[in-house]
Amino acid sequence: MLRCQKHLFSLSDEVTYLNCATMSPFLQSVETIGIENLKRKSNPQHIKSHDFFTDRQLLKERFAQLIHAPHPDCVSIIPSVSYGIGTVIKNIPFERGDEIVMLEDQFPSNVYGWMELEKTHGVKLITVSAPPLTPGRGSLWNKRLMDAINERTKVVAIPQVHWSDGTLFNLKAVRNKTLAMEAYLIIDGTQSIGAMPFSIEEIRPDALICGGYKWLMGAYGLGMAYFGERFYKGSPLEDNWINHQGSEDFTNLAKYNPSFKPKASRYDMGESSNFILVPMLAQAIRQISTWTTEAIQQYCKEITAEPIKTLEGSGYFVEAPEYRGHHLFGIYASGKKPMEAIKKALTESNIQVSYRGEAIRVSPHLYNTREDLEKLVNCFI
Repeated sequence: MLRCQKHLFSLSDEVTYLNCATMSPFLQSVETIGIENLKRKSNPQHIKSHDFFTDRQLLKERFAQLIHAPHPDCVSIIPSVSYGIGTVIKNIPFERGDEIVMLEDQFPSNVYGWMELEKTHGVKLITVSAPPLTPGRGSLWNKRLMDAINERTKVVAIPQVHWSDGTLFNLKAVRNKTLAMEAYLIIDGTQSIGAMPFSIEEIRPDALICGGYKWLMGAYGLGMAYFGERFYKGSPLEDNWINHQGSEDFTNLAKYNPSFKPKASRYDMGESSNFILVPMLAQAIRQISTWTTEAIQQYCKEITAEPIKTLEGSGYFVEAPEYRGHHLFGIYASGKKPMEAIKKALTESNIQVSYRGEAIRVSPHLYNTREDLEKLVNCFI
């Protein structure tokens, strides 16, 4: 098993940071690359035409490798999850009465665009409700999701794990059923990619969309997306110079080429050469791949297993391990200790977590230790 990697970060020893699901800290190596590339702009004569493409390509190669995508051209650089969702919405042929299946209380960037379709295209949103906080909740929620997919389903738009409490969904089973119904599977991987194993080859989604500032450990304002074959001939949200064929030849940019680059490269955002954020995210993914997502999950499992058992023994509800991520879980208060008292104890102990709905969301990483989790538990009992 990996050992604690806190030495690779600049986290304060005075704060117990259990909040990667909100925003990851930078690795020291990522911070260094960011500063180095920030300074490049002070002397832009050193930025050559090929620099608009080299770091972009490296980032695409590393992300494609991380998610087991068949080729770097299958992924694109995006600014946000909502941008990726907007892209798929623009390229799916909706008809009145089509159903879009999603989960109760999923993150709004994967909701608002679909809500707009209710008004513009007459589609129907099907929200799969979360079961009560009782044993078997994760299994039942997965069953409800599967039952909601039928011949009227056009799209299933869900995360791999729920952002508020880490509930895990069986994407392989969902994909098999969506294929049988000829429906699209759109996955928001923001709270899982980079911390959990994921394989495009295995799941075969139509799109996988990720913010880059959480588990991918990059900067705010940059994300990554995979688009499958059903989107290879689609229309991007924007016509920028770099997503058209021939853009590498600066001498001929004014000889306009209306043809987009192949596959998902057509969906690259404008100014996707970002000379600061792109190399930072590429370095972060390089480190994640060195660790491996399997090892990250195993480490988080090892440091959280016993503390979670202690919480459950004290009457708190945490989803069963087989139905949640080990890097992200929600603690639901039992009433034994008032929520305000728990929040006060966490604040006084300098423990950083999040509050999402009724859940106290805890999201450790390799910079945490079992002692950090034991310190957390002491605020609940």
